[in-house]
Amino acid sequence: MTGLGYTLPAIVAVLAVCALEFALLHTGLFRRPAYWLSMVIVLGFQIPVDGWLTKRSAPIVIYNEPQTSGIRFPLDIPIEDFLFGFALVTAVLLLWERQHASRHG
Repeated sequence: MTGLGYTLPAIVAVLAVCALEFALLHTGLFRRPAYWLSMVIVLGFQIPVDGWLTKRSAPIVIYNEPQTSGIRFPLDIPIEDFLFGFALVTAVLLLWERQHASRHG
């Protein structure tokens, strides 16, 4: 089945991180402009680096295309990379916020 190998786990990762925030942690991270600014900064670095790594003309990282959605944007970057990146960075920030709150609150 197309997309299940990489796409499904990417979507599940995003949903799991959002569920972690909304059901358990309640840090308010998604309401903070600093969080969204940090995501813009991450994208500012992710796009050129990931684009260089995944460009179809001379890829360094090669994906098993039937295991992805096939959507690549921009610079031939599989859209799943952005989902995993969001989940990873957000999970780290959520856990950081939770630890900070438990130490100071």
